[in-house]
Amino acid sequence: MAIPKNQDEVEQNARSSYFNLPPLDVSVAFPQATPASTFPPSVSDYFQFSDLLTAEDQAIRMRVRQCMEKEIAPIMAEYWEKAKFPFHVIPKLGALGIAGGTIKGYGCPGLSITTSAVAIAEVARVDASCSTFILVHSSLAMLTIALCGSEEQKQKYLPSLAKFSTVACWALTEPDYGSDASSLQTTATKVEGGWILEGQKRWIGNSTFADLLVIFARNTSTDQINGYIVKKDAPGLTVTKIENKIGLRIVQNGDIVMKRVFVPDEDRLPGVNSFQDTNKVLAVSRVMVAWQPIGISMGVYDMCHRYLKERKQFGAPLAAFQINQQKLVHILGNVQAMVLVGWRLCKLYEKGTMTPGHASLAKSWISLKARETAAIGRELLGGNGILSDFLVAKAMGDLEPIYTYEGTYDINSLVTGREITGLASFKPAMSSKRSRL
Repeated sequence: MAIPKNQDEVEQNARSSYFNLPPLDVSVAFPQATPASTFPPSVSDYFQFSDLLTAEDQAIRMRVRQCMEKEIAPIMAEYWEKAKFPFHVIPKLGALGIAGGTIKGYGCPGLSITTSAVAIAEVARVDASCSTFILVHSSLAMLTIALCGSEEQKQKYLPSLAKFSTVACWALTEPDYGSDASSLQTTATKVEGGWILEGQKRWIGNSTFADLLVIFARNTSTDQINGYIVKKDAPGLTVTKIENKIGLRIVQNGDIVMKRVFVPDEDRLPGVNSFQDTNKVLAVSRVMVAWQPIGISMGVYDMCHRYLKERKQFGAPLAAFQINQQKLVHILGNVQAMVLVGWRLCKLYEKGTMTPGHASLAKSWISLKARETAAIGRELLGGNGILSDFLVAKAMGDLEPIYTYEGTYDINSLVTGREITGLASFKPAMSSKRSRL
């Protein structure tokens, strides 16, 4: 056998060999089970939760389910692997009529929070990234404008956002301040006719292509947090994509750098005058975020249920083995409990009795159970459990950022802990003694 003389010859031989052929289509390579591009039927409603839903809830749920299974399921693995966003589906998501959620008027649907939550769960059941795209746009950016914007701002921005004719992002987190978001250092300095923004934001979903950026900055005069609507073409504004994520890869998270970005007075959100005003938005959005892992877990169960009946080993379907049935029932039980906690959270909100602790406990606990659900699902799928083609591996990756954003598991636990004990424990006690050299 001839030995290649140099690296170029090695690469040339590799290119001409059969090892460089494209991969087999998964349905050819593994014909025994159906990949998630043909999405499995929804079979996770064991306790007949649908009986608790209104006719409107059920109609919107079915509309979203059909769109996601038809339009998103066939392409999601491809776009997830490439970490690209399928811009061509934005009009189809806009046609669902769920952007703006509970906002009334201004072209928004004015849904109940239960309806909105059920809809976002159906999106997440098929693809978590699409649900995050919608939540950032709707439950953070749009909701901030609706709750904290002027009448003129609502009329100017909300109608096009409700149709997805324009897309928004929400920029609070900074490189140095994640959980400690109230300490953010981006500054807003008053000048004639407007404000000058200086600083940096990180992990901002939708930011690489958003038309509008809702940005929070510290007023240099009052030292309080204010909110601003920034246009994507503002001079001094740059946004670059964060690469190499292991989860929510379709979501385009960005680093935002602002160097003397001018924002006119009419784009300062008058209702954001302290960090507590951002918490008004976060309390509502955490309800919606809690329903993302519910939806993801529904999809995991649906996928495992079908896979275990299709895949055969030792002369029988995997569903015929006791240990597999036990694991399948385990994740089914998780889904039932998660749904009922999420549903009760929505009803507390609708009654006006939901507290920040309620929302934080639901978000943290549901996210925790969803991680467990996806891990068991990965076991059930064996080797195929590490392929995004069969959903569960993708779900495992996508749950990791959801477990962390909108308050990590630990921070949300402490929010609830403060509420039930009356004692805040976010910051470590500082020693009164000076350290000795």
